[in-house]
Amino acid sequence: MLNEFKAFAMRGNVVDLAVGFILGGAFSTIVSSLVNDVLMPPVGMLLGGVDFSNLFIALNGGEYASLAAAREAGAATINYGLFINAVISFVIVAFALFFLIKGMNALKAKEEAAPAAPPAPTKDQQLLTEIRDLLAKKK
Repeated sequence: MLNEFKAFAMRGNVVDLAVGFILGGAFSTIVSSLVNDVLMPPVGMLLGGVDFSNLFIALNGGEYASLAAAREAGAATINYGLFINAVISFVIVAFALFFLIKGMNALKAKEEAAPAAPPAPTKDQQLLTEIRDLLAKKK
């Protein structure tokens, strides 16, 4: 069983998947920072100083100054501001993957469109070519 697992884990596709998963996690962190730290503050400022990470509804009807205060009080909340940030992060990652896959497909199409080299002649074909050339020289 251990040998089967080792053979499975060392197949090229599994290793590629692991590398892609690790890079995807790192990319997700970068996109989250881009959304939370770069994009949303100016958008919030344009909308009148709104901090999207503090947009929430307290289900107990209480008034809290911030999401942190509501959590500290133990109130159940619907955090729609964090959800908006997550949706924007998803859209950015989806567009990045779309363009990555589109580029890979374009490269693959170029490879498929390139003419393949003709196969090398077999030994029989080489011998027949030599015989033909010798006969042509004798005439």
